Amino acid sequence: MGNHNGDLAGGLSHEEIATASGAREGQQTEAEEWHASAGKGVNPVSYSPERPEGDAIPTHMMLQDMEDENDDDNSLFPTRRPILQEVPFDIFPVCPFGCQCYMRVVHCSDLGLTSIPNNIPSDTRMIDLQNNKIKEVKENDLKGLTSLYALALNNNKIFKIHPKAFQSTKKLRRLYLSHNQLTEIPANLPKSLAELRIHDNKVKKVQKEAFQGMKALHVLEMSANPLDNDGIEPGSFEGVTVYHIRIAEAKLTSVPKGLPSSLLELHLDDNKITAVELEDFIRYKDLQRLGLGNNKIKDVENGSFSSIPNVREIHLENNKLKKVPSGLPDLKYLQVVFLHANNIAKVGVNDFCPTGGSTKKTLYSGISLFNNPVKYWEVQPATFRCILGRNSVQLGNY
Repeated sequence: MGNHNGDLAGGLSHEEIATASGAREGQQTEAEEWHASAGKGVNPVSYSPERPEGDAIPTHMMLQDMEDENDDDNSLFPTRRPILQEVPFDIFPVCPFGCQCYMRVVHCSDLGLTSIPNNIPSDTRMIDLQNNKIKEVKENDLKGLTSLYALALNNNKIFKIHPKAFQSTKKLRRLYLSHNQLTEIPANLPKSLAELRIHDNKVKKVQKEAFQGMKALHVLEMSANPLDNDGIEPGSFEGVTVYHIRIAEAKLTSVPKGLPSSLLELHLDDNKITAVELEDFIRYKDLQRLGLGNNKIKDVENGSFSSIPNVREIHLENNKLKKVPSGLPDLKYLQVVFLHANNIAKVGVNDFCPTGGSTKKTLYSGISLFNNPVKYWEVQPATFRCILGRNSVQLGNY
């Protein structure tokens, strides 16, 4: 494969490549750390901060970034726990039994509740009902809560939400319904919603009218549902400006083509996708982060990535690729590409970096190739001439 006897300008020496490979022994490599952090949703180029879906949502995280610039009452909605929480709760005139109320926040989590309690103050901004045994959201459960901004119903047993349940909540921006038993996207969701999380339910279908008129919706998390490609009705996302969609751990066999064209992040990890086709990303020209790890992808059609010139991060780990996908050198902003745990037996000198007079706008901070049958000593040092440093590359024996 050319000259193997020393450093080539801007690349890695074979000793450095061997060091990168040997780093796997006895310690977690950076690529594994990146992969672990990606699973936790921690990434510097991520559009929206994420958290493990199985964890309860900390109050301070839910209070953060909840201020509406059009709301005159922002001074009453704190970003930290106020001192008032130490004041005995019985001095407050109205608070559901067993709950804690302060500064327009109502905490009723982990109480074994079977229904949404009565007597919630009408000016409440946030309600925390996580980790209870609520089975249903009835028509009048949220009646009169016209100032409600965030509602957390994670980890209950909800299988039914009345179509008029959100009639009063015209200012609701964040709705958390993960870990319940819903079979469809609830009808008549507030048009004001900016974030909807419905992870780990039983949703098999996204109806055409599910998000109709929801022009403020920016984050949609609907992983771990038994959803396949046919379950997404054509036109489901028409007129919606969503920046972040996660449909991981589902039953998708190909990249959905009817998602919003505004997407900055698309996470389709842990599905059954077998190939990436030329037209898959034509609609998503602004995409910056793409997750396709843990699928069954054997082939990435030539030119598939040319539609997403601004992409910063591509995850293709744990698939069945036999070669490095073409087109990576043309992605001037690409910083991270995960290709570990595939069937890649050969890495060419121009698989990652541009040639001739072309230059990258940003250098690679992470390339992972470990757990592939490629022989690291056959990789030419110049292959990695456009990386930040030798720790940016993770190779390894098969």
